[in-house]
Amino acid sequence: MAHAVTVFFVCVGVIAVVAVVALFGWRHADRRADAAAWRALLEIRPIQSGSFSPDMVAGLPEPAQRYFLYTIAEGTPLRTITIIEMEGQLGRGDSNRSHFDPMQACQVLAPPHGFVWQVRAGAIRGSDAATPDISWTRFWLFGLVPVVRISGDADHFRSAFGRTVAEAAFWTPAALLPGPNVRWEALDADSARAIVSFAGLEQSVDIIVDSQGQPTSVVIARWSDVNADKVYQVQPFGGTTSDFREFGGYRLPTRIEGGNWFGTDDYFPFFKADVTSISFPGR
Repeated sequence: MAHAVTVFFVCVGVIAVVAVVALFGWRHADRRADAAAWRALLEIRPIQSGSFSPDMVAGLPEPAQRYFLYTIAEGTPLRTITIIEMEGQLGRGDSNRSHFDPMQACQVLAPPHGFVWQVRAGAIRGSDAATPDISWTRFWLFGLVPVVRISGDADHFRSAFGRTVAEAAFWTPAALLPGPNVRWEALDADSARAIVSFAGLEQSVDIIVDSQGQPTSVVIARWSDVNADKVYQVQPFGGTTSDFREFGGYRLPTRIEGGNWFGTDDYFPFFKADVTSISFPGR
């Protein structure tokens, strides 16, 4: 009997070790995928070249002109790929009940092609990402137990593209200059809409500016399943921008608060970020 019990516990131990090793291997594979996507985005040929001139935006709606003249200094090289380091808080829940964890994250953003956002928030580790071919969300508890895994889903890809375009308005304004894949529409005296086309998708982003052209908020109609029915639908997503600083000729926000249902009673700013670094690789 004692021998049988010993054998049982040895078998359980072996199974546990194999499971832990397998999970470590799985987590390592995720990190490799993040790194490969990161490198691929850095290697993408910039969608704009040359230096910024006010003539480039002369035909746009007046609020859009204000936006570009505020965010990009004349003569600044056009940079459409950036690396952002940030800290802050990441929330769970909704506008009625929420919990926030401290967050640290690093991101490469290359609109319209995609992004890789690597984050640590409380006990959660993982990444959100979008490339020209695929998107994913992969979060782990304590870096060992998978808790969220979404990949290869067309709805998720469309939603991730929305994030790419929205964040272009924050951190890569040169990616929204008019061109074959970007057109602009007038909205009102202090806002304009950019429409971005890429990979068979189209996403608009509304940028609201003050009298100087500083963007105060950014809003998209995002394809999302963050709703009571947990079904994908178009719904408002957006955020506010503040604490602008200069980075290599760009005047960019270092304080972002954003979330689902922006502009409604259900708005929950689950993302509260303070940018600690912005750089333009390969420039």
